[in-house]
Amino acid sequence: MAASVGLMRFTVARLILAILLVASSGLAQAAAAPQANPALSADARKGASYLFYLHGRIVEDQGPQAVSEQFGPYRYDAILTALRARGFTVVSEVRPKDTDVVRYAEKIVGDIKRLLDGGVSPQRITVVGASKGGLIGLYVSSLPGRSDVNFVLIGICPATMEPAGPGSILLRGRVLTIRDVNDKEYACSAEPLARTSRGKGLSAFKEIVLQVGTGHGILYNPLAEWIDPVVEWAGLTK
Repeated sequence: MAASVGLMRFTVARLILAILLVASSGLAQAAAAPQANPALSADARKGASYLFYLHGRIVEDQGPQAVSEQFGPYRYDAILTALRARGFTVVSEVRPKDTDVVRYAEKIVGDIKRLLDGGVSPQRITVVGASKGGLIGLYVSSLPGRSDVNFVLIGICPATMEPAGPGSILLRGRVLTIRDVNDKEYACSAEPLARTSRGKGLSAFKEIVLQVGTGHGILYNPLAEWIDPVVEWAGLTK
């Protein structure tokens, strides 16, 4: 009898220890897991207009207070504020240094899918990418199934991109490209890529060449010259 009681106590003790280990493991995993963006939750507002803003590489390198010797401060926070003021629910984050373009594009595709699964219309989703962020946006556009999503790619040159796979770089969805007339170093026309993309998922294409004159510097500031076209392309009122 004493042996049975002892065995029972030992078994119960082991069971309690196992429960505690499982619980602590679960808590550790929960703590380590990335927190979901509230804007992408299952109860996302179906009537909201969502905008993914993908910043330029300098913000990866220096953070949200980045300053270029050539173009001055990158006004990341001011850009987000300006976009919110125009009626968008803005989804954005400062990417880690040397972020892989293709992998981050796949992350954005997953975020878009969560919104679509939550009942948000694809016409209410806009991806705005500037410089390196524009290249990420282009890769997002390249993936099938995005034919009704809006894309605005600022200050990019598709001709410099390396394919992620055979024939993988295409424009799909509703694509607007914007560059400044003096941006000769970093930007070029996307029209050649648009021509090869027609009939393969590209539902609309437009290219705007601004006459601001500051070259690549246009994407460092929340200029009406590029924000107004974004608002119009997304179907919102100015």
